[in-house]
Amino acid sequence: MTLALDHIAISAETLEAGADWVEMALGVPLAGGGKHPHMGTHNRLLSLGDLYLEVIAIDPGAPRPGQPRWFDLDTFRGPPRLTNWICRTDDLDAALAAAPQGTGTATDLQRGDYRWRFAVPATGKLPFDDRFPALIQWQGELHPAKSLRDHGIRLTALEITHPQAPALQAALKGLTDPRVTVALGPYHSLRASFDTPDGPRVLT
Repeated sequence: MTLALDHIAISAETLEAGADWVEMALGVPLAGGGKHPHMGTHNRLLSLGDLYLEVIAIDPGAPRPGQPRWFDLDTFRGPPRLTNWICRTDDLDAALAAAPQGTGTATDLQRGDYRWRFAVPATGKLPFDDRFPALIQWQGELHPAKSLRDHGIRLTALEITHPQAPALQAALKGLTDPRVTVALGPYHSLRASFDTPDGPRVLT
């Protein structure tokens, strides 16, 4: 199973609150995103160079989907925060066969011209208390990171802490990105560090 870091997700109770929080923290505007009818969510995006940041929230104008929303958004409460990270693969079926139980079922999705296959977990929550990455396989050459305006923001580190760090690390053996580290700790957490035109910034 070969994995590559694709993007990181900031969850929010409303898209406006999430976008305002990220823009204040990183000092640059987010681009418009779109809607995900299958999941009843919508997003806004920010280029990180070779990957991107996504702010995602429940779309109040969309019907409730017939299954739990991804990123456990049905239970999300509180201020915007970094909740998930997403890895891409060239073979989602093989990646799922090697992934921990509960990572999800391959589902064909699209937003505008973008098309992808996504591993949607039945419960909305990913293994290791959502610290295991969501898995995606893009269809075709289109990818959001290629079309977003580059404001010079770069992810320098994604730190994952979990009480079962050795098992999580073993489950991530197909990922070799030096920016991603897994550490043992009493609680599970995500921490993303960035270089920006105004200096280093952190989102948790």
